[in-house]
Amino acid sequence: MSDTFLFAEDTDEKIEEQKGEWKVLIVDDEPEVHAVTKLALNDFVFQEKSLSFISAYSGKEAKELFHQHDDIAIVLLDVVMETDEAGLEVAEYVRNELHNNFTRIILRTGQPGQAPERDVIVNYDINDYKSKTELTAQKLFTVVIASLRSYRDIMVIEENRQGLEKIVSASANLFTIRSLESFIEGIIQQLSSLLGGTKDAAYITSAVAGPKPIDLVTQDEFYVFSGKGEYQGCEGALLEDVVSGDELLACKKALKNKTLVYGDEYVAAYCQGKHTSGSLLYLSGVPRCLNQHDKKLLEIFSDNVQIAFDNVLLTKDIEDTQREIIERLGDAMEKQFSIGKHIQRMVEMCKLLAKDYGINEAQIEMLKLAVPLHDVGKLKVPSEILNKPGPLNDEEKEIARKHATIGYDLLKDSRRQIIQSAAMVARDHHEHWDGNGYPRGLKGEDIHIFSRITAVADVYDALRSKLHYKDAWPIEQVLELFKQARGKQFDPRLVDILLNNIEKIEDIQKRYPDPI
Repeated sequence: MSDTFLFAEDTDEKIEEQKGEWKVLIVDDEPEVHAVTKLALNDFVFQEKSLSFISAYSGKEAKELFHQHDDIAIVLLDVVMETDEAGLEVAEYVRNELHNNFTRIILRTGQPGQAPERDVIVNYDINDYKSKTELTAQKLFTVVIASLRSYRDIMVIEENRQGLEKIVSASANLFTIRSLESFIEGIIQQLSSLLGGTKDAAYITSAVAGPKPIDLVTQDEFYVFSGKGEYQGCEGALLEDVVSGDELLACKKALKNKTLVYGDEYVAAYCQGKHTSGSLLYLSGVPRCLNQHDKKLLEIFSDNVQIAFDNVLLTKDIEDTQREIIERLGDAMEKQFSIGKHIQRMVEMCKLLAKDYGINEAQIEMLKLAVPLHDVGKLKVPSEILNKPGPLNDEEKEIARKHATIGYDLLKDSRRQIIQSAAMVARDHHEHWDGNGYPRGLKGEDIHIFSRITAVADVYDALRSKLHYKDAWPIEQVLELFKQARGKQFDPRLVDILLNNIEKIEDIQKRYPDPI
């Protein structure tokens, strides 16, 4: 260690404020090695970040520190410590057990013969191999710089990948407001990675009043829709409540002038919308001064991100319109057939059954929209049959059963997935698990799960309700019927779910009572 230290000379350059630290783990059983390494790299700075040193004096201690710190950039790892291969065991542990492929591993050994370089490089996923005798201050500086550059680039790629993953995942499922939040979260994560990482970021818009519901608000009110870092968990908060001082003035300037405003450590980017009044991307903790390439990239990003957001809003608006039409139609049918809150109870029961069955959230949302139309075919069944006070004769039963096919025919030609699902449920919710149902005599899993769930909820609610031709059955009698019909009329797994959740099912009955 005889070389002159690179950073020991005085300079006239202005000392810039540090913006974070790079964590370096020193693993060596010789305290002198720790002291000399820290001295050699004492005033090291890379991308305006200094080094933060963590010391471990054994392989075991190093493994424990990797559990405590998931952001170690470099590990300077001795090979021979408590055992001849302790360092190699740490390297293998980091890569194969912790699955940490980010940290740059630099092996340092005072006994190269015990761990030949060629064998180590081939058999272990390390990034450099140095003999302690050759690792002078200058060479230590060089290897640390090279390793930090690699670590920085790998982390940017990883953050970029995570952002893309969120965007792809959200774009595949736009049924719920949650996926809209995920979409925006992915967008700001992408932007952060493009700029080399930021500490905090927020997407602020006047198009929403918090995460739900999506409603237009006054044009002067801007709310946090999604955020990371300091702004994570601020969804629904006013701009003025989360940003203050010069940063708030910059945000207001960006909104007023419809432009981008750059500060020393923050950016406020206006995003022009076609269908909304526009939004704002606010980034703080920018890790470095932005060059012209960064600024151009940011401008392109802000121009296009609002288009994506507008499209998601339009999609959500279309779905909300579909939902409202279906709900209003369901309400009209309840009044037409004098069935009280039957549909509301069915929707809640179907949701419960579907969730326990393991159906994903998007499909549950689809089922909830399809269920209100399950008896739409009854609109074309004569009212004297539907409202007959006594039992139906065989001819009347045959006419009433046609409502399943009629409902399907009314809805089948739609290209909308929701309406197609409703058509299927309308047709098949009277099919039986054993094949003795109607109209097609389907059996078992040939009956779509939506129809099987609807069948259970429909029959349970009908039996537990007072109708014009019968009184409500006591719960004991209803449960006995379902036990007997398990594997015959109904999917046995759904019957088990019903029985295991009977208290929740009955709570739904109480929450949505029929009007007296």
